[in-house]
Amino acid sequence: MTGGSRSGLVDRHIAFLEALRAAGLPVSLAEDLDAVAALTALDWTDRTQVKEGYAATLVKRQVQRPIFEALFDLYFPRLVGSGVAGLDRADAEGQAGADASPVRDNGAALAEFREQLALALEAGDEQRLQELAAEMVGRFGAMPGRGPGLSSWSAYTAMQRVAPSELVDRIVAALLGEGLTQEEAERGAGRRVGAFTQRVEADARRRIAEEKGADHVANVALRPSIDRLDFSAARRSDLEEMRREIYPLARRLATRLTKEHHARRRGPLDFRRTVRASMSTGGVPITTHHRPKRPHRTELVVLCDVSGSVASFAQFTLLLVFALRDQFQKVRAFTFIDHVHEVTHHFTPGADVADVMADLAASTAHAALWGRTNYGRALTKFVEEHPDAVGPKTSLLVLGDARSNYSDLHEGVLRELAGTARHAWWLNPEHRRHWGTGDSAATTYGEIVPMVECRNLTQLAEFVHDLAL
Repeated sequence: MTGGSRSGLVDRHIAFLEALRAAGLPVSLAEDLDAVAALTALDWTDRTQVKEGYAATLVKRQVQRPIFEALFDLYFPRLVGSGVAGLDRADAEGQAGADASPVRDNGAALAEFREQLALALEAGDEQRLQELAAEMVGRFGAMPGRGPGLSSWSAYTAMQRVAPSELVDRIVAALLGEGLTQEEAERGAGRRVGAFTQRVEADARRRIAEEKGADHVANVALRPSIDRLDFSAARRSDLEEMRREIYPLARRLATRLTKEHHARRRGPLDFRRTVRASMSTGGVPITTHHRPKRPHRTELVVLCDVSGSVASFAQFTLLLVFALRDQFQKVRAFTFIDHVHEVTHHFTPGADVADVMADLAASTAHAALWGRTNYGRALTKFVEEHPDAVGPKTSLLVLGDARSNYSDLHEGVLRELAGTARHAWWLNPEHRRHWGTGDSAATTYGEIVPMVECRNLTQLAEFVHDLAL
C-alpha cells in the first residue's frame, strides 16, 4: 500500500465516522480506535469483512444497523460507475458504438428487463437482484442534461418506469407453489419487493455520491435512524418498526430507572444517630446513618390530542408510558380532538401491542366524529367530566401540537389544571421554529405549562426517563 492510498483510507475512515455521528450513532474515540485495531487484522480486499469489522465495533443497537449499512455503502461502495458492462461501453464509445450495446430504454428493453426481474424475485436470487438494481437505475433512472445542482440519477423515476410492485401477483403465485399459505406468500412477496426497492434507492445514492460526494448525500439524502426519525415524517413501514422498538426501549428505560431509584434509596443524613453510634468506637471508624426516605411514585395523567398526524405521536407516547406503568403509582390516559375520551382501560397488563394500537385507532376514529381540533373546548370538557383526575399528587402530561383552529383557548382552564397538579408538562411533536405560527397556540400555552419539543423516539425516551424520576 502506497503512502497516498494509505492517506486516502484514513480520510475515508474519518469521514465515515463523522457521518455516523451526524446521523445519531454515538461513536466515541475509544470505539474509533477499536475499529482501527479490528481493521488492521482484516483483509481490505474483502468488503464484507471490512463492513462486519466496522459493525462489530461501532453499532450498539440493531435499530442503528440500517443507517450504518446505508452510510457504509456510500463511503465504501461495492462498485463504481453503472455496474453494467454494456452500459459502460455505450457511455465510453459514444454514438458510434451504441448499436453494439444494449438499448437503455424502449418498450422491448423494458419488457425484457421486467421479465428478468420477475424471475429473480420469484427465485429470491439475491445476487441477481443486486445486479438488476444497478442495471435498473442505469437504464431507467438516468436523467441527463439536468440543471446545475440537480442529480443525474433518480430512484423514483426508475421505480415509476419499471413498477416492480406490479409483479407481486407473480411472486405470490411462485411462493404458493412452494407450499406457503396465501398470507405467508403475500407477506413474502411484499418483503422481496420492498428489499429490491431499497437496493434501487441505495444504488441511486451511490451514483449521486460519485457526482457530488458521499458527504453531500449523507447530509441531505439519507433518512435518519428509526429512533431519530420525526413522527410526522414516518411512513407506514416506519410506524411498524417504531412499534417494534417501543418495548425494547421501555425495557432499557425501566432497567435504568430501577438502578437510579435504588441508588437514591437512602434519605438525608441522620446526624444524631451517626454521632451516637460513633461514640462506642471513639469515632473511628465512623459509620453514617440516614433517615428513611419517604417513598413516592408519580401519579400520571396523560391528555392526548389524536387528530391528524399527531395521532401517531400520541399513540407511541401512550404505549411507552404504559409500558413503564410500574414506574408510576397510577396512570390514567385520555384522548381528545374537541371532546375527551378515557382510554386507560385499553392498557391492561399483558395486552398485545397490535390490539392496543387497533383499540386506540378505533378511539381516535370515534373522537374524530365530533369535529375539528379545539383545545379550549377539550380542556373544559376534561375538567367538567373528570374533576377528580388531577390532584396535588398528580403529574399532568399534555401531548399535542397546540394547533386549535383559531378557537377560544380557555387558558384559564389549563392554568387551573397546572396549578392543581404537582407537575405539568406539554410535549409538542412540531419543530420549535413552527410554534406560534398560523393557528398554533404553542406560545400561549407554553407560558402556562413548560413545553418540550418531542419529535422522535430518542427525545421521547429522554423525557419519559426524566418524568419517572
